[in-house]
Amino acid sequence: MPSRTHDGQPFDLPIVGSSGLPARPVERADAARNRAKVLAAAERLFAEAGTDSVTMDEIAKAAGIGRATLYRRYPDTRSIAVALLDEHERALQAKIILGAPPLGPGAAPADRLAAFLTAMVHLLEAHLHLALGAETGHARYTTGAYAFWRSHVRLLLTAAEVRDADVLCDTVLAGLAPEVYWFQRHTRGHSVDEIVTALRLLAVRVTAH
Repeated sequence: MPSRTHDGQPFDLPIVGSSGLPARPVERADAARNRAKVLAAAERLFAEAGTDSVTMDEIAKAAGIGRATLYRRYPDTRSIAVALLDEHERALQAKIILGAPPLGPGAAPADRLAAFLTAMVHLLEAHLHLALGAETGHARYTTGAYAFWRSHVRLLLTAAEVRDADVLCDTVLAGLAPEVYWFQRHTRGHSVDEIVTALRLLAVRVTAH
């Protein structure tokens, strides 16, 4: 079921995560169980020590699987962080496409943009350790998830009749870069509410005529 623009016209935004894959291939039951074990173990270890401090050997041991089994699916810890972040990003994308307004279709572009920025802040707050391991530097802009967020913001800016929407969409998303969010939260000491308030103000200002 496609989402729709503010004037009722349909558009397609396929759900993709950081891996850029719109759908997961069918897995054997044992492969699915091993994947679940790896992701659960890695998420726990990453949350405790950060993605840079955890080794593949530690993940394999915590998951209770062999190193060879782990490396057949994931070449490094970044690929595991990407897979974990995929789960959370896909859930948010589904709400954007099919969920209730204002995050989902049916609200004014400014309200949808504000709701999207708010939701992204909460995703970063909950999973910043994964985002820092998967979507920093140039890698952020090559992910399927960034392409989705960019398309969504550009669509909302276009619906609000904002000039230069294709340029501004990246400017709006810049404040959601994991490094920027980490700096605001842990160096500048801003609260989640302060960051949300600032981004919601940005949504209002950028869509105003």
